[in-house]
Amino acid sequence: MSSESTGLQEGCGYAMAKTGPFRRDEHIKSPKEISRLFKQGNRVGIWGAKLFYKENGLSRNRIAFTLPRGYGRAVDRNRSKRCSREAYRFYKAHLNTGYDLLLLVYPGNDSFHSRCGQLKTLCRKAGLMKD
Repeated sequence: MSSESTGLQEGCGYAMAKTGPFRRDEHIKSPKEISRLFKQGNRVGIWGAKLFYKENGLSRNRIAFTLPRGYGRAVDRNRSKRCSREAYRFYKAHLNTGYDLLLLVYPGNDSFHSRCGQLKTLCRKAGLMKD
């Protein structure tokens, strides 16, 4: 039976069900809130990415994706953010809720599978994965 017929996709080492859209209320857009996460949030890092996180008192997670200055061309920046959003979409069902997250991604390894691995490792280091 193919993964398309079951509604599952192979992602990052095991099959995960599609989680639906990345809703507007899951985004952090405000520069003030993004700055607060950089300054007051806890952080964990691995080669190629850092995750800033802080409790938000809500019943859902909110997330922002950022890149360092001088990342590259617009095409590269957009692809990197797209891979990050997809990786988060696949893992959001496996994360504890009630956190604001900010994923800072550095150039290189802009494939979906490498981004999934980075996000999974960062969330485990931060203690955000459900048991």
